[in-house]
Amino acid sequence: MPKTIIEKERKIDVVREVDVLIVGGGTAGSVATIASARQGVKTLVVESFGFLGGSVSAGLVTPMMQNHINEEPLNKGIGEEINERLLKEECSGRIYASPTKADVSYWINPELNKYVLEDMCLESGAEILYYTNFSEPIINENKIVGILIENKLGRKAIIAKRVIDATGDADVAFRAGVPCESGRLKDGLNQAMSVRFIMGNVNLKKLSEFLTSIDPENKFEINYPLVHAAFTSGGDWPLNEIAKRAIKDGILEGEDEDYFQLFSIPGREGEITFNCPRISNRVKGTDPFDLTNAQIVGKKKIRRLIKFCKKYLPGFENAHLVLTAPMVGIRESRRIVGEYVLTVDDIKNHRKFEDGIARNNYPIDIHEPKREGVQSVTFEEISKNDYHEIPYRCLVPKIIDNLLVAGRCISATFEAQSSIRIQPTCRAFGEAAGLAAALSIKENISPRNFEGKRLKQIIFGVT
Repeated sequence: MPKTIIEKERKIDVVREVDVLIVGGGTAGSVATIASARQGVKTLVVESFGFLGGSVSAGLVTPMMQNHINEEPLNKGIGEEINERLLKEECSGRIYASPTKADVSYWINPELNKYVLEDMCLESGAEILYYTNFSEPIINENKIVGILIENKLGRKAIIAKRVIDATGDADVAFRAGVPCESGRLKDGLNQAMSVRFIMGNVNLKKLSEFLTSIDPENKFEINYPLVHAAFTSGGDWPLNEIAKRAIKDGILEGEDEDYFQLFSIPGREGEITFNCPRISNRVKGTDPFDLTNAQIVGKKKIRRLIKFCKKYLPGFENAHLVLTAPMVGIRESRRIVGEYVLTVDDIKNHRKFEDGIARNNYPIDIHEPKREGVQSVTFEEISKNDYHEIPYRCLVPKIIDNLLVAGRCISATFEAQSSIRIQPTCRAFGEAAGLAAALSIKENISPRNFEGKRLKQIIFGVT
């Protein structure tokens, strides 16, 4: 059997010509779409699923990690608009008392997220194209002028003046020849993956009372009906001893102790979503064989975790599996090499930039790709009262013009990326990319030459 084949030449129909094309409608891509279209330019977002929201909607990443000072979000703009819309929609149909603003910005209803993002994109004037996969960039000299796509119509082309890579894995940038990095420097390994799931018919009151009873120091975040619990290998969580008992009883396996975390879901009484199981081997997020392995191994682990919950956690006695995430949770894969590479020193020194388009004080949070001793997570607090900025140049890739990158795959080191990969900052990257793409068209300049300090003035109102 031959090792390669030669694909025949063929003519490709152009199905759209737009000003700004966003590839990927996830956390960053949906915001980039809204920001661009609000500038009055013709904007199209291409998404492989039948909905927007990516890691939240498909990966079930329901907690929006805190990125605040004195309870005020460091990044507002479209990200806060989304939170407000979610809050408004939640309160219209809740079974129990409505959450506070802080609650809804921390835990998200993943199903409602699909509806809110779609509404906001359409209201902005953007066009959405679902069930479509990115295939190849169209490059003219060193400029990207569009992409090839694959869907039920076959192989087609979309021409665009600007392209925003919001794939999460820098797929467009990588295939366009942009230099990229992946994994940590010492061994090239990526962060651990997760395959999340949801259980329903949980008695949240009974569960919260149990968690409170075993947690005299209030380590859990329990504000019924919003409930949180966890255990980690080597940790001192109140559930750790229960997990060890389950391992001894043969319900869990030793690797299941590595990481366990659950959250209730705003607006969905009786449901719990899980930030687990973790997959710590074969963690290359750009390898479909590793992604397939994650789903297969993840489902086996989920079955054990369901048995654990039903046997050891009061409130789960009559619970059942509702949903397994169709998207593997990827914390880190490819990262572009941009005009600036964000570093840990930038983060720890609270560095500010003339072209700072996003602000962050979330900790360095590395989920180890393999267990090293007993520590499964490196979690290093930075500051509660200060922040660092991420410069616009981190969104601008080397070599290729007319391309911007938004989301967790922007230009940063492995360690720095672990701090900025959270949703509030990824939304901010999307907003900045959408604005820069649209404004650079209006002003007939390259995104590379667009002054990031102007974006900072627009986004934060600083002079």
